[in-house]
Amino acid sequence: MPCVVPSVSRPQKHIPERKMRCGPLCRFLWLWPYLSYVEAVPIWRVQDDTKTLIKTIVTRISDISHMQSVSSKQRVTGLDFIPGLHPVLSLSKMDQTLAIYQQILTSLPSRNVIQISNDLENLRDLLHLLASSKSCPLPQARALETLESLGGVLEASLYSTEVVALSRLQGALQDMLRQLDLSPGC
Repeated sequence: MPCVVPSVSRPQKHIPERKMRCGPLCRFLWLWPYLSYVEAVPIWRVQDDTKTLIKTIVTRISDISHMQSVSSKQRVTGLDFIPGLHPVLSLSKMDQTLAIYQQILTSLPSRNVIQISNDLENLRDLLHLLASSKSCPLPQARALETLESLGGVLEASLYSTEVVALSRLQGALQDMLRQLDLSPGC
């Protein structure tokens, strides 16, 4: 008898269809038309924002009750490290001056100066944008050696330091506002 092998039907494995997955490259290419349409912020808008922030800080200083009757030209012994008024300010000098004031204000325990200190940081960022638009990157503000003795001054005359610093800052900001209208150099 001949040997007949019954045919055994093997179950066929179902191979799922392969779908093309859209990875990061596909998503990027899909978004490219939208991304390429985004425009840079015009530099005049950055300058306007800078001026508006300066005016806001000046107003905040004016709103502090004990700042009403203080002159920015007031001389107090031991507070010579607080910058005074400058007739001509470049963007780098503005940044350096703001860095000094920011360091002084962060050393003061007063709650009056917390928002002003934060505003100074934002103002410095705007000045960096203005400087980069003129292809003159500002150097990083260096640590200030003159402020090492700030701790002793603060213990001796906390109130005077705050009043003089805020008063001089207000004058310096008003100078900066005038200089921004003249399109300052690097």
